[in-house]
Amino acid sequence: MDYWFAEQQARLRHLPATKRYLYQTIGWTSRCLGILGARGTGKTTLMLQHINEHYPASEKALYISLDHPRFQALSLYDFGKEFFAYGGRLLLLDEVHKFAGWAGHVKTLYDACPELQIVFSGSSILQMHDQNADLSRRAVIHYLHGMSFREYLLLKHQQTFPVLSLNDITENHQAHTRKICDRIKPLAHFINYLRIGYYPFFLEGEDVYGLKLTNVINQVLETDLPVAGGVDIRQIAKLKKLIAFLAVNVPSMVNIQKLSSMTEISRPKIYSYLERLHQARLLNLVRQSGSGYKMLSKPDKIYLENPNLAHALSETVNPGTIRETFFLNQIHNALMPHPASPEIAVHTSDYGDFSIIVQDKAYVFEIGGKTKTGKQIRGIDNAYIAADGIESGFGRKIPLWIFGFLY
Repeated sequence: MDYWFAEQQARLRHLPATKRYLYQTIGWTSRCLGILGARGTGKTTLMLQHINEHYPASEKALYISLDHPRFQALSLYDFGKEFFAYGGRLLLLDEVHKFAGWAGHVKTLYDACPELQIVFSGSSILQMHDQNADLSRRAVIHYLHGMSFREYLLLKHQQTFPVLSLNDITENHQAHTRKICDRIKPLAHFINYLRIGYYPFFLEGEDVYGLKLTNVINQVLETDLPVAGGVDIRQIAKLKKLIAFLAVNVPSMVNIQKLSSMTEISRPKIYSYLERLHQARLLNLVRQSGSGYKMLSKPDKIYLENPNLAHALSETVNPGTIRETFFLNQIHNALMPHPASPEIAVHTSDYGDFSIIVQDKAYVFEIGGKTKTGKQIRGIDNAYIAADGIESGFGRKIPLWIFGFLY
């Protein structure tokens, strides 16, 4: 055990003081807790911050990364039993998807040691979904998304602002933007956020951010999809071509035949691969209202999951694509229960870009630049313009950047 506690202490010495949004909302007292999320979103830091705050210099809590080479020769169940026998009460397991049969080990450990609390995290959401069934009655699962614009301002500029609901924004955006603009110039920060602000590792150096993000993309495509997503390794180059195409083109109604022809992937496989890319948090898929959610149904629009991906994949990005990608990303992260939820709250709209249903209240949003008019949504109830390039709005024209304060 001495080796693992020494490893833990080394990690604890380099923790940031600021915590991600999820830290305060997690029920840390749950006996079995899972934190899932895309690669690079800060799950490891979250777990170590919990140890640092509640178990400083204590041997009752231990963090282990299961991708450590030394751990591959061990039994997770036997290790947990030994830790518990020596007085351990909190075991935090990182990168569990790297350990074969991890869910069965955690389940057995949970049943055998009723006084042991287990927290696990994983970056390969695809693999986590495949094994999560074994823990469905035992584990409380939380999803950690990338950073909102509000969080970026906190981590980068130490500016603290409250979370706003969608109703706060639509009903009182002028009052909220006035308070924010009294303290910062949001547009300058917003431009940087769209380029390098979604993943917390921007704090490690903006000059290497693009390279690190490209590595994240390649890990998902070259490791997660073939291992857990059922994707033929020979198709990975074609999927890279698809993602690069989405980075530079304005989203339009999806033509599956065109995508199939462009990528040289068969139509039946396209449906499955798009869904896997959505689960892996590289894409966001949007369907028409009333179409329900079917695993192999055609999405009506396809977006990259966040604007940083587009900037990492191309030197020339379409402003309209970036605007819609940002809006959908922030709405999705704030409103959706989790990335693979069957409850679809965001749809395409006949009158604007998106239709959003929140607690039985329907909104319509048209996304555009600062010269965008309300002609397209005139006469539509609860319809709004989310306009880029403006600090404050008027009436139903709302600054796009403020939708980054939803979580």
